Amino acid sequence: MTGSHPPPAVSPTYDPTAKAFHWLTALLVIGMLCLGLWMVGLPISLQKAKVYSWHKWAGITVLALSVLRLVWRHVHRPPALPQTLAPLDRLLAPWGHAALYALLFAMPLTGWMMSSAAGIPVVWFGLWQLPDLVGKDEAWFKTLQTTHYFLSRALIAVIVLHVAAVIRHDVLRRDGVLRRMLPFAK
Repeated sequence: MTGSHPPPAVSPTYDPTAKAFHWLTALLVIGMLCLGLWMVGLPISLQKAKVYSWHKWAGITVLALSVLRLVWRHVHRPPALPQTLAPLDRLLAPWGHAALYALLFAMPLTGWMMSSAAGIPVVWFGLWQLPDLVGKDEAWFKTLQTTHYFLSRALIAVIVLHVAAVIRHDVLRRDGVLRRMLPFAK
C-alpha cells in the first residue's frame, strides 16, 4: 500500500506517573476546597482547629505535588494534542492548564502566608513545622485572607471549566481527550 494513513483521532495517553499526579491532585484539591468551604462556618473549637490543620496539610501536599508534577512534565513531555482538535481548542488548552497550575501554586502559598501573618505555624501532618513565609502582621493577614478567598473562587471556576471542556470533548466531540488521562486507559 502506497497511500498515507490519516493521523489517529486519539493521541497517546499520558504516562502512568502523570496520571497519578493528576488524579491525586484532583482528589486533594476537591477535598481541600470542600474542607475550606465548610470550616469557615464552624464555631471556634478544637474541632475547627483540627479541620484547619487538615486543610493546611492538603494544601501543602498539593503544593509539593504541583512542584513534582511540573518537574515530571518538564522531563516527560505530555502527549501531543489530538490532530482533530479545533484551532480554538488548541489555543485554549494550554491557557487552561497554565491557569490550573498557577492556582495550584497560588492557593497553598497564600494559605501558608496567611497562617504566617496570623502567627499560626503550619505543621505538615503534625510532624514538620514549616518556616513562616512572612512575619506576623494583622493587615497583611487580612489582605492574604481576601486574596485566598478570591483565588479559591477562581480555582473553582477553572475546575468547572476544565471538567466542562472534558465533558464536551468526551460526550459531544468523542475525540478521546478524556481517555488520555483515565487511570487505566492504554
